[in-house]
Amino acid sequence: MEKKPYLSVIIPAYNEAERLPTTLIDIDKHLREADFDYEILVVNDGSTDSTADVVRKFQSIVKGLDLIGEEETNRGKGYRVRQGMLEAKGKFRLFTDADNSTSIDHFFKMIPHLEGAEGKKYDIVIGSRDIKGSKLIPPQPWYRRILGNIGNLIIQTVLLPGIWDTQCGFKCFSEESAEKIFPLMKINRWAIDIEALALGKKMGYKIKEVPITWVNDTRSRVKGSAYIGVLRDVFKIRFWLWTNRYKIKD
Repeated sequence: MEKKPYLSVIIPAYNEAERLPTTLIDIDKHLREADFDYEILVVNDGSTDSTADVVRKFQSIVKGLDLIGEEETNRGKGYRVRQGMLEAKGKFRLFTDADNSTSIDHFFKMIPHLEGAEGKKYDIVIGSRDIKGSKLIPPQPWYRRILGNIGNLIIQTVLLPGIWDTQCGFKCFSEESAEKIFPLMKINRWAIDIEALALGKKMGYKIKEVPITWVNDTRSRVKGSAYIGVLRDVFKIRFWLWTNRYKIKD
C-alpha cells in the first residue's frame, strides 16, 4: 500500500513557464529538509506556453513533482485548485501561487496550528498579509491597498467577519476539510479563496490566520476587472448559502 504523504502542495498554473522554475526550486529546497513525505502537484490550466514541458523537465530534479490537467481548455484558478485538492492524497493540502509570492517555508509555521501543538487545533490555516507580523516586499501601491481594504470590508460584512485577508494565495486545509469543502464548490475563477473559507466556516471548521512575508511580483496578471468579479461572486456565494444551493447538511 502506497504511503500517504503528509503534505500535498497544489500549484495552479496558467502560462507560468517563466516563473515556475524558480518556484519549484524553492519548494524543493525547503521540503527536502523536512522529515515528512510530500507531493507537489502543478495543475496546468490550458497553458499556451511551455508550462507543461517545464514541469516534465523538472520531474527528474524535484522530488514528488507531478503534472495534472493536460487538456487545452482554460477553466480558471478556482477550477484548477479544486481539481488539485481533490486529486491530492496528503494529510494536509496547501495551495500556493506559481509566482512563489509566499515561500513554502511558511508551511512549517502552520504545522503547530494544524496539529494542535499549541492547545488549539485548526482545520484551515491561511496566510495573511494584513495581520501583525506580516511583511510585504515591496509594499503594494496605494491604490491597490485602498481597493483591497474596501474589498475586505465588503467580504467581512457579507461573508467572513474577522478574517482580514481572504485573498492571499497560500492556504492549507486538513484532508477532511478539503474533501468535504471542495466537492461542493461552484466558483471557477478568483473568488475560490472566499468560497472555500465561507463553506469551511458554514461547516464549522476552525480557521486560523498566520502572518506571512509576501513578495509582490510587479508582473502580476490579476487585472482590475478581477476585483469587480470577485465582489460579484461574494454576493453569489452569500445567496447560495442562504438558499442552500451547496446542499450542506446540518
